[in-house]
Amino acid sequence: MTKEIAGIILAGGQSRRMGGGDKGLLALGGGSLLDHVVARFAPQVGPLMLSANGDPARFAGVGLPVVADTVKGFAGPLAGILTGLEWAAANTTCEALVTAAGDTPFLPENLVERLAAAVEERPDAIAVACSGGKRHPTFALWPLGLRDALRRFLIDEDMRRVTAFIDGCDYVDVEFPIPTSGDHTHDPFFNINTSDDLARAEGLLQSMKP
Repeated sequence: MTKEIAGIILAGGQSRRMGGGDKGLLALGGGSLLDHVVARFAPQVGPLMLSANGDPARFAGVGLPVVADTVKGFAGPLAGILTGLEWAAANTTCEALVTAAGDTPFLPENLVERLAAAVEERPDAIAVACSGGKRHPTFALWPLGLRDALRRFLIDEDMRRVTAFIDGCDYVDVEFPIPTSGDHTHDPFFNINTSDDLARAEGLLQSMKP
């Protein structure tokens, strides 16, 4: 069932707290941060793309098609979500899209399965990942039929907040457990924003080794 769902990795952030540039290309555990995201996310979906603006050649090593925002200016993650919805509608037979942030190397390996199951009886609803009682709106399953409403939200209403769009739709929150690896407890949606976060991620990778 999940192979009928498209995926997009949102890698278009401006990385201000990391000094700019592409966070996804930072070294982590013998590869790049994006390598870890792709390794966990790609097996869960059918067609998979990377959302990023600028020269796509810098992501050649990732091995994914790179799609730029269809909305002008830096409109944040909603622009990447809209681009993914429109790309999937035009290029696949999928009926839904799952989004994942490109700076989250420990995302759940059952992310898509659980999101899809939560809306199996509600095909027009958004399924949003949560952990520790906190919602993670860039980790969600989006019906492709929402793309026109999302474009109006972004363009006509000039709204940028992902949660504001979700709250105006039918949605379900899906809680994911916080696992423990060795002596470490980590949120699966822990994302890399600073050099300290990157060092913590290296430590978590080491703790996960058998």
